[in-house]
Amino acid sequence: MDRIKNIKQLEEKGKVWDIAVIGGGASGLGVALDALSRGLSVLLVEKADFAKGTSSRSTKLVHGGVRYLAQGDIALVFEALKERGRILQNAPHLTYNQPFIIPIYTLFDRFRYSIGLKIYDWMAGRLRLGKSRFISREETLMRLPKIKKEGLKGGVVYHDGQFDDARLALSVAMTCDEMGGCMVNYMKVTNLLKDQNGQIKGLKLRDELDHSKYKIVAKMVVNATGVFADKILQMDQPDAPKSIQPSQGIHLVLDQGFLGGKDALMIPKTSDGRVLFAVPWLDKLVLGTTDTLREKAKLEPEVLSREVEFILDTAKDYLSEAPTRKDVKAVFAGLRPLAAPKEGSTKTKEISRSHKVIVSKSKLVSITGGKWTTFRKMGEDTVNEFSRITGTQLPPSNSAQIRYHGFTQSPQKGHWKGYGANASLIQEWIKDKPELGQKLHPAYPFTMAEVVWSTRKEMAMKVEDILSRRIRILLLDARAAIEMAPKVAGLMAQELKKDEKWKAAELEDFKKLANKYILK
Repeated sequence: MDRIKNIKQLEEKGKVWDIAVIGGGASGLGVALDALSRGLSVLLVEKADFAKGTSSRSTKLVHGGVRYLAQGDIALVFEALKERGRILQNAPHLTYNQPFIIPIYTLFDRFRYSIGLKIYDWMAGRLRLGKSRFISREETLMRLPKIKKEGLKGGVVYHDGQFDDARLALSVAMTCDEMGGCMVNYMKVTNLLKDQNGQIKGLKLRDELDHSKYKIVAKMVVNATGVFADKILQMDQPDAPKSIQPSQGIHLVLDQGFLGGKDALMIPKTSDGRVLFAVPWLDKLVLGTTDTLREKAKLEPEVLSREVEFILDTAKDYLSEAPTRKDVKAVFAGLRPLAAPKEGSTKTKEISRSHKVIVSKSKLVSITGGKWTTFRKMGEDTVNEFSRITGTQLPPSNSAQIRYHGFTQSPQKGHWKGYGANASLIQEWIKDKPELGQKLHPAYPFTMAEVVWSTRKEMAMKVEDILSRRIRILLLDARAAIEMAPKVAGLMAQELKKDEKWKAAELEDFKKLANKYILK
């Protein structure tokens, strides 16, 4: 992806886009992908980096939602299981079949979870990732060596999907770019353009990096800004009612040794009624998540001390070696864009996780709610509105069959897996210039070549883009990320032709940000 080349398309006089998408997270990318699959011209703008918000801060699961099954939301689970299968087929380089174990301490739990997960298997049909089954106490302890032994009767194993959320977002953005979409990060919408009848006809934009301004015309404008959807809705109609209720989920990242083995742990019922996961991810262990209502949506949500204590206290009840605050390598928070509850309902687990497509009087189309797993279906449902808005007949959606950038059935092992087919290209660079093979940190495998690759090919514009969303180290080990930052800034400055002042500002900004990922 070439940002300069893409921005030039914004300057083309008389150009009318079929669809302009506001938001470069999962839902916006789903819209762009589906629209391009039907032959429409697409512009997607994101005020920060792709997946900067919620879409890079998930529990890293592509799942049907065992909890939604327990709540009786059958339609959502069916849809999510179907989409889960598609993501695993279209991005084998960014996804995994992850076995989960629910530890069983009572006979009633054995019966309840065995039956529930057989239904989950059946609902997945031919896209099932593996059979669920009860395993003995001995096998449970062999597979989860650090689980609490007292009263353990065995475990129920089931399978779900796991993925690298930010790199999947990037892979979809690059796929859209290859399909002819114009994808631009750090491009903010400052206003909506309307015709004399008050109908949306385009956008006013400002480049957040050099402050250039643009106006574009589009037949349909989609508000796919997740937790920030209300800001765009109020730009359209200042008295628009609140449609989003942000709910915060945090995750603690520990050394994988706290759980041991390759299986994930699922705790189906915590003290607040939520599910808690302990998931091996990129050689670390991700513990989460919480469910805390927040009034304001923020690009960098703040972790609350009580959320940290809740996760550590719950983990202590299930792990033989209880993690403490000092064991946490990184902590990150994300906001779920839940549909605002009806009067009188405040529990987030009562708020629907299914998505909604809303069309305002001005013909602004907004996609709200939903979850990562169903991003493509959310896009399809949104693009279906194009016919109603423009009167143009659309061919059926073809996005379910598209393989994402980097697709390969035989990805390399370790951290190279996330690059898919591109891994060998980066390794060729290292052969040609051995100095690019130098590690960014002695404890981690990431190389200087990957920084150059991300800057040249993946539209990384800031140090944070690389350390948070291209190589994920900020979420794996925030202190190590701070130590890597000077090397990354130096390489990026060379690639982007920036001076020492830019480097110093980037390093200061990154250090401030990274400190929020460290538990004090």
